[in-house]
Amino acid sequence: MATINVSHARARGLPREGGPAPSARRRKAPLGRRVRRNLVSYAFLIGAILCFLVFSWYPIVHEFVLSFQHLNKFGQTEGWRGWRNYQNMIHDPSFWTSVRVTLVFTGLALIFGYAVPFLLAVGLNEFRHAQGFFRLLVYLPVMLPPVAAAFLWRWFYAPDGSGFFNTVLHFLHLPTSQWLQSPNNTFVVLCMVIFSTWSNMGSGVLIYLASLQGIPGELYEAAELDGAGIFKRIWHVTVPQTRLILSLMLLTQIVATMQTFTESLALTRGEPGTATLVYQVYQDATNFGNFGGSAAISSVLLIVLAIFSGAYLYVSRRVAEE
Repeated sequence: MATINVSHARARGLPREGGPAPSARRRKAPLGRRVRRNLVSYAFLIGAILCFLVFSWYPIVHEFVLSFQHLNKFGQTEGWRGWRNYQNMIHDPSFWTSVRVTLVFTGLALIFGYAVPFLLAVGLNEFRHAQGFFRLLVYLPVMLPPVAAAFLWRWFYAPDGSGFFNTVLHFLHLPTSQWLQSPNNTFVVLCMVIFSTWSNMGSGVLIYLASLQGIPGELYEAAELDGAGIFKRIWHVTVPQTRLILSLMLLTQIVATMQTFTESLALTRGEPGTATLVYQVYQDATNFGNFGGSAAISSVLLIVLAIFSGAYLYVSRRVAEE
């Protein structure tokens, strides 16, 4: 009697002795059974979708609708205005001033707020002792309430002799500075960026440290055997190995700094030449009752950030594939 070799039978797709046929294995279970089996997963999914729907997607759509409406000082709708809110926004000089301040803030934040936490993490990663202490020291500012930290830095930046920085300058026999009261708006924005970097860099440092500790030590040992110094090791080993985290942090850094608000509110109170776009939204809505105009600015900012994020992710994916 002819016998069939088991391996040959599997290769030809024949069922094993006593096993189900391939068509039976691929047959889907009834819909009701699949729903009952994944009921808990569907419940969690519906909860997440509802949260996004109520707290994220509905406000976004409602904001777009408001940007085409006329609202009174109590926020009640009084009719449609078409594109008039956007036309008023374009012809408002304060809007373009806030755009310039936001772009300058973002550019300076890329130098300080993006590079400093990475370099600090690289330095901390080289320590062999007291790493926990230094991590806590770096992360402490994040635990401070943002407004409380901003008022602390207002004292640091006090223009008279009572301010911390001017006290240091006076001790070093250097001329004092006006800091936040300086007539140079770019310098004032720089002061805001330094505060923002100090108060937010703890989270970035911890993320970079977690990424750095995943780099195999053999790569550094091989680089040292090749005679690479610390800067070459950082450039040829650390940066390529943390490229994914660096790319992600760059995106989040730009999106976050484009929405800066606390610095303008607490440090300069939106004085001319220091108000960011989000502070302009707050000021139009609360001080001037221009809810439609503030909704128009918010919509423009949302569209710009969405286009930038989509383009950035597309380019990053193409570069990674190459």
